[in-house]
Amino acid sequence: MHTGNNWGGSFEINHGEGELVTTSGEYDRSRTSEWDGAALYHHHQHLDETQQSWLLGPQEKKKTKYVDFGCIVISHKALKWILGSIVLAFCVIGLPIIIANSLPKHKSPPITPDNYSVALHKALLFFNAQKSGKLPKNNGIPWRGDSGLNDGNDTDVKGGLAGGYYDAGDNIKFHFPMSYSMTMLSWSVIEYPDKYKNINEYNHARDLIKWGTDYLLLTFNSSATKINKIYCQVGGHQNGSQAPDDHDCWQKPEEMDYPRPTLTCQSGPDLAGEMAAALAAASIVFRDDNVYSTKLIKGAQTLFAFARDNGKRMAYSRPYPADIAPYYNSTGYYDEYMWGAAWLFYATGNNSYLSLATNPGIPKNAKAFYMIPDLSVPSWNNKLPSAMLLLTRLRLFLNPGYPYEDMLQMYHNVTGLNMCSYLHNFHVFNWTNGGLIMLSRGGPQDLQYVANAAFLASLFVDYLNASGVPGWYCGNNYISSDVLRSFAASQMDYILGNNPMNMSYVVGYGNKFPRHVHHRGASTPNDHKYYSCQGGWKWFNTNNANPINITGAMVGGPDQFDKFSDLRNLYNNTEPTMAGNAGLVAALVSLTTTAGNGIDKNTIFTAVPPLYPQTPPSPPPWKP
Repeated sequence: MHTGNNWGGSFEINHGEGELVTTSGEYDRSRTSEWDGAALYHHHQHLDETQQSWLLGPQEKKKTKYVDFGCIVISHKALKWILGSIVLAFCVIGLPIIIANSLPKHKSPPITPDNYSVALHKALLFFNAQKSGKLPKNNGIPWRGDSGLNDGNDTDVKGGLAGGYYDAGDNIKFHFPMSYSMTMLSWSVIEYPDKYKNINEYNHARDLIKWGTDYLLLTFNSSATKINKIYCQVGGHQNGSQAPDDHDCWQKPEEMDYPRPTLTCQSGPDLAGEMAAALAAASIVFRDDNVYSTKLIKGAQTLFAFARDNGKRMAYSRPYPADIAPYYNSTGYYDEYMWGAAWLFYATGNNSYLSLATNPGIPKNAKAFYMIPDLSVPSWNNKLPSAMLLLTRLRLFLNPGYPYEDMLQMYHNVTGLNMCSYLHNFHVFNWTNGGLIMLSRGGPQDLQYVANAAFLASLFVDYLNASGVPGWYCGNNYISSDVLRSFAASQMDYILGNNPMNMSYVVGYGNKFPRHVHHRGASTPNDHKYYSCQGGWKWFNTNNANPINITGAMVGGPDQFDKFSDLRNLYNNTEPTMAGNAGLVAALVSLTTTAGNGIDKNTIFTAVPPLYPQTPPSPPPWKP
C-alpha cells in the first residue's frame, strides 16, 4: 500500500535522490566560500600593515543620501525599494485586473425555457385579464380598466363587493369556481415554489391568489366566528329573462351599465367548504406574512364551521335553479368536507380536521370507494381525487399511523387506481384518435378536466419520486412512474398544439391558436367608444377575428373527433374559464423542467405538530 494523492499524484516525498537538499546545500556553501571573511583574512595574513593598506585600499564610509518630503525624510535606497515594490505590485496584481476587465465578457448562455415554461408565463396572464374592480397600475393588460366598482352595493358590506375575478367570457363572478381556482393556484405554489421563483413568476402568482382571497374575505363576515350567510355570486342570468343582464348584454366589463344583483346563500356546505379550502391553502402560501396568514386561517375556520352546520346542509345552488344551477351546479358536498378539512389540517395542525377528513362517514357519503369512473375526474364540482391525493401526501411523507392509517391507506389505494384509470391501456375512458383522453365523456369543455388530471398525475409522480418509490400497481400490473408522467406530458402537449388540428388551445402560444374566443372584453375593440348592451352584439356576430388576443386563455377545446371550430358562438369550443386555467397553470408548473424538478416536501407541514408521542424523560437514577 502506498499513500496516494487522489487529486493527481502521490503526496510522498522521495528522500532517496536528495536533489533539493543537495542543491540547497551546494548553493549555500558557494555563497559562504565567496564571501568568507576568515578566508580573506587568511589570504593576507603575511602582509604588513602598509602592504595591507595598499592592497585593500583605505576604507571609506559611504555617505547616505536622503530625500526630504517635508513631513518625512527617507533614504534614496528605501525610496527606490518602495517605488520598486509599487511597480512590481502593479504588474503582478493591477495589470492583470485591467487586462481582464478590458476583455469582452463571455456570459454563460441562459437556459432555454421548455414549452411548458413558456406557456406558463402566458397562462398566468389570463387571470390578470379577468380581474374585476379597481385595477393596480402594474396589472399588465393594457386593454383592461376598472370595472364592477358598484358590485355589491345591494349588500351590507361596507364598500361593496368590488374585486375578484370574472369567471369566463361573460362578466359574472361565480364564487364557487373562483374559490376552487384560488385553491388550485395555491396548491401549485406550495408544491413548486422554487420553480415559480426560478422563472420569475412567484410574486406574480402570489399577487393573483391574494387578489382572489382578498375578495373572498369580503363575501362573508370574516371577523366573526359564526356566520349565517355567504354572498355566493355577483351578476348572472335567468333563463327566459328579457331584462338586461350579463348574458343578454354583450359589453366589455368597463362599460357594464345594467343591474348586477348579488345572490345570497343562507346554506351551502359545498361553497363554504371550497372557500375554506381556498383560504386555508392561501394561508400556507402567505406564511411569511403572519398577519394576513392568520386572517386567512380565521376566515377558513369560520367558513368551515358554517359548512358543517347541521341546519345549513343544502347545496348552495339549489335555491337558484335559474341563476346558478345551469352553470355551476353542485352535486354534493362531502368531497368539499374532505378537501376543506385536509387543507385546514395542513394550515393549522389541528388534528380534529384530520380526524374529520379520515372519518369513514365522509368517503362513504361521497362514494369515494365505489370506483365510479366519473369520480376519478377532478373538477370544480368533484374534489375527491384531489382530496385523496392531498391526504396520500401525508401518508407518504409523515406516515401518522393509528388512528388515521386505515383510512389514509384506502385513500392511497384509490389514488393509485385513479391514476390507473387515466392510462390508455386500461380502457376506462375513451380517447380521441389524436391522443386526447375524454374525461368529459364526450361532453363539452374537455380540456379543463384533462388539465386537472394531468396535474394530479404529474404531482403523484413527484410524490413517488420524493419517497424513493419507482412506481405502483394497477391490479397485478406494476406501472413505472415514468408511464404516468408521459401521460401527463402527452395531454399537455396535445393542448399546446401536438394534435391533428396543429392548433394550440392556449391563446397566444404558438403560431396557430383560436382567434374567435368567446369573450366580451377581447372581442370588443379597445377604441374608446361606448357600445351599448345590444349594440355590442355586432362584435359577437362578426366573422372577423377578435381585435384582442386574450393571452394565456385555454379554450374549451375540440370534440371527441379532434375537430375544433373556431367560432365565437360555439362557447363550448371557444370559451375559457377560471377553473380551466387554474388547472392548466398547475399542470404546466408541475411538468416544466426549466427551473428544476421535484416538489417542496416540507413547507406544507410547517404547522403540523409531531404526530407521535414525545419521547418520555429518562427515569431518575435507581437508588437502593
